[in-house]
Amino acid sequence: DAVPRDAHAAWRTFKGRRDPVAILQAADATRQRELVPLRYGRMLQSPFTFYRGSAAVMAADLARTPATGIRVQACGDCHLMNLGALAKPERRLIFDINDLDETLPAPWEWDVKRLVASFVLAARSNGLSDRNGQDAAVACARSYREQMREFAKMDVLDIWYARLDDVQYMSMMPEDRKTIAKKRIAKETKHSSSELVFPKMVEGAGGQFRIPLRGDRRVAGDRGGGAAGR
Repeated sequence: DAVPRDAHAAWRTFKGRRDPVAILQAADATRQRELVPLRYGRMLQSPFTFYRGSAAVMAADLARTPATGIRVQACGDCHLMNLGALAKPERRLIFDINDLDETLPAPWEWDVKRLVASFVLAARSNGLSDRNGQDAAVACARSYREQMREFAKMDVLDIWYARLDDVQYMSMMPEDRKTIAKKRIAKETKHSSSELVFPKMVEGAGGQFRIPLRGDRRVAGDRGGGAAGR
């Protein structure tokens, strides 16, 4: 009643808004200096890559928007490239958030708005029309609303164990995309084993393992602007 859905429909700049560039520069203080140019080089490729590397800018803007006051442990950088297939220990594939380096307690609305907006920018980056992007954004918001309604009817333990696995994921795909998706899933499953990833992320010293401080190996697997330079 206090925050109807149409209260979220528009955003306008406001007096005293922080300079987005200043926000980005302030975050650079916690990054490895030699990797900062690499980070900005990636962000400059398109509006979508800039969006992926500027979660703090959007958070500063969202802080002035309506919210119900219900806070969650938010992803903090919930765009579509930060969701994907994950292999559980028993090798079952599930679809979920796969990047939580910006996680923080925040209004639940922030993650939803950032995710929905990412579909519009991703559509533009892939040469699709704004109508395609809008349709994808609306479908995303609708899916969130409908799934939350279903969760509200469920027992707490059933919600805890609710998963979107590869079988459900494939059932929702168009027939002409399933073959490509199956090949992609098989490839990712093959390379997502911790036995393969672990040696690439750490180095041994005196019988103990540590993540290297130098950035060349540390960000080797990151293709976006988000984690580079941390």
